[in-house]
Amino acid sequence: MPLVTPPATARHRTKQEFVYHTLRKALLTCEIEPGERLVIDDLSKRLGVSIIPVREALQLLQAEGLVVYVPHVGATSSPLSRESIVDVFSVLEGLEVVATRLLAERGSAAAVMALAPIVSAMDASATTSRFEEWADLNTRFHQAISAATGLPLLQEMTERMLGRWDRIRRHYFKGVLQHRVLEAQREHRNILAALEERDLARLQSEVQHHNRCALAAYLKYVDTHTPTSASPAASTSASASARS
Repeated sequence: MPLVTPPATARHRTKQEFVYHTLRKALLTCEIEPGERLVIDDLSKRLGVSIIPVREALQLLQAEGLVVYVPHVGATSSPLSRESIVDVFSVLEGLEVVATRLLAERGSAAAVMALAPIVSAMDASATTSRFEEWADLNTRFHQAISAATGLPLLQEMTERMLGRWDRIRRHYFKGVLQHRVLEAQREHRNILAALEERDLARLQSEVQHHNRCALAAYLKYVDTHTPTSASPAASTSASASARS
């Protein structure tokens, strides 16, 4: 049974909303591991609700792609396949190309300048190996760019994809992220410089380079640590073992 911890201070209008947000957080943070079974009866007991809001929440999470239904098994946390990693980074690249271009074209100087302290804090975290802190700041950096565009839908979609990235980076933390932080930080510096210069061509190139280098690092790890003959469930188990 997955170890799901209800947020201590969260307030929700309905039980379904409470279950949805609790499970979603657990899925994105890998408190519930990719490929792990989600037993409705067990979840309802752990969360102190009936099975109805649990079932409804799982349906919503299935629509988001965070839960899948496996024949003869039931609901499970979506596995992190090679294809799902490509999907996340491909969508992120498109969103970030648009967001950075809009910020460079019509964003205020103050909005661009507000990114510099975040990048400086990321520098400090990276050089002192505070990788979890760096990852949180990384999310804040990209969220700040999307928020500065003033487009709510773009911001919402970016936050959703960053949540998916956070799930990937947590799952492959030791294998990928902590080895890539310094390189990624140089890429963030280059993106910031292109924004400050309002250099659209360089900016798009830097954003694409940043996303594609990250994607290549994850795919290299997956390809070298997942047996080609393994089933999806075995692949998930192998990835989890590689992290520990």
